[in-house]
Amino acid sequence: MSFKGQPMRFTDPLISGVLLKRYKRFLADFRLDNGQVITVHCPNSGSMKTCKTPGWQGLLSDSKNPKRKHRYTWEMIHNGRTWIGINTNIPNRIAEEAIADGAIPELRGYQNIRKEVKYGNNSRIDLLLENGEQKCYVEVKNVTLVEEDGFYKFPDAVTERGRKHLYELLSMKKAGNRAVMLYVVQRNDGTIFKPAVDIDANYAQALREAHRNGVEILVYQAEVNPNIIYIKQAIQYSLD
Repeated sequence: MSFKGQPMRFTDPLISGVLLKRYKRFLADFRLDNGQVITVHCPNSGSMKTCKTPGWQGLLSDSKNPKRKHRYTWEMIHNGRTWIGINTNIPNRIAEEAIADGAIPELRGYQNIRKEVKYGNNSRIDLLLENGEQKCYVEVKNVTLVEEDGFYKFPDAVTERGRKHLYELLSMKKAGNRAVMLYVVQRNDGTIFKPAVDIDANYAQALREAHRNGVEILVYQAEVNPNIIYIKQAIQYSLD
């Protein structure tokens, strides 16, 4: 079953280019269609495994801010089969829009949505849903990894921060609140979602522990194309 929240639209057409290399985590070089080579901001701190192959077509947004050191931002890349949204800031935005529009059935019924609220041990929750005294803590993660086995996976690099977030959610659940780990998949060439045990076994173990103790897991696929990005449909997951 498919659902559609309010889509995120790019205000201006994205700029096409070919990826030359990604380096220093937050930088990438692109050759634009006019032949110009530029360095752009890469809004993704992960390894970007399976979505940073030189020669693939990418799309960039223009901040139109001449004072910014790197004026352009890398938004997505095409692997010959699908667009992959690499901007890790997008999932929080489209998740908030989808929840507000009722496009995620499991998260309907809340009157208020707050972002980046302090909680736990010096952490901030991505989305806090409230309905009177009822609270639902929602942590959002961007999924871009598909390996040869065809599964969507997270994380794509060891993440102590991600593991900390799982335990923070677990503490909220134990305190009597609802806690949800929401994975947003920004590509459509995989099957079901699994934790990346081979990359970060400790994260996978923490996810199983959190789920076993009441933290909910939701996995939703986003429609990603050069015009719009939105939460499209729920997909299955396995913790095996």
